[in-house]
Amino acid sequence: MSGRSYKDHFIHFEKERKANGCPSYFWFFASFLTQVPCLFLWVTSIRRMSLDNYPGFDSGGALWFKNLTELPHDVSGFIFPFLIAGLHYLNVQISFATSSVGKVDSFLTKVFKFYLDILTLPLFGVSLLIPQGSLVYWVTNSSFSVIQQLILKHSAVRAILGLPDKDAPTARSPSVEPTSMQPTIPVQNLSPKELLALSVKHLSREEKDQAVLLLKLALERDPEYVKAMVVMGQTLMQKGLMEDAIEYLERAISKLSLAGHPTEVENVDLLILSSQWAGVVYMKQGKKAEGLAHLETIASLKEPEDPKSKAHYFDGLLLLASALFDFGRKAEALKFLKLVVAYNPKYNYLLEELKNEEYDFASNLASSRRRDY
Repeated sequence: MSGRSYKDHFIHFEKERKANGCPSYFWFFASFLTQVPCLFLWVTSIRRMSLDNYPGFDSGGALWFKNLTELPHDVSGFIFPFLIAGLHYLNVQISFATSSVGKVDSFLTKVFKFYLDILTLPLFGVSLLIPQGSLVYWVTNSSFSVIQQLILKHSAVRAILGLPDKDAPTARSPSVEPTSMQPTIPVQNLSPKELLALSVKHLSREEKDQAVLLLKLALERDPEYVKAMVVMGQTLMQKGLMEDAIEYLERAISKLSLAGHPTEVENVDLLILSSQWAGVVYMKQGKKAEGLAHLETIASLKEPEDPKSKAHYFDGLLLLASALFDFGRKAEALKFLKLVVAYNPKYNYLLEELKNEEYDFASNLASSRRRDY
């Protein structure tokens, strides 16, 4: 429903991934391509050496496990199985206590942890049927895993290795109201419409970052809230985030145009605004053909009766006239500029500039009446 292709979404994701310093996708396969094959190689090699009575394995052990080719037996034979089961359980508890996954209170996470906890019992049984040579490797491997996790919990070690301090307090998002205003508005209780209204107040104070946070929250609660999409697109454009701005504006246009041109006053106004700002963003990116297509959408609409929508409509025609002139379509530019001047004579001077071919998009955009929504 966003009107964007999967390719566009992937490109946007790739840009965000690089901006946040996330590693390459290939790191996801690193453990499968290197760690897992090595693990299987070591396990199967030691097992075969134990079962095939490799020279020295029959007397190369120590304490109660001198013969590494034998299965666990007698009372002492339970030591390795208990160690393996205990170390597995300890590893699971430490992993879920220190990992961000363990802090996610979800049903799937609880089921996964429960499965790993229960797996302790089968591991105990399986280890009773494995040669002691393999058990020595298993216990050593599990012990080092526990030691590694415990060491990496310490802030000093993490600092030496260049890892983030997990115990450090996370940076909080900017408050949505100045600290001088008490009490702070509990945004978690606000509706999407109220969040939008509060974001507009922040925009009027040039607090764009706080406005963006509120608009994101509004769209999380109501992903179909077109009005918030349009304001978000305009705000991101003012912040210079053109790619993100066009994404929201295109989504708004797609939803407004889903069943043809809208007829409700508010939806008509939103379509005019979103098309106008999408055109401006594309023009700023140098994608003039895409920008012109959006501005021409405004011209295809019927002139609104509502005063506010009518003002936005003629602002869009003014931008369209400028874009048409840039494309060398002077006659069409003149036609739309005359309509704008008939509505607002203050732009009469642009007619003379157009005739003298001194009219350009940049000067027009700077002088046109741009209204903050």
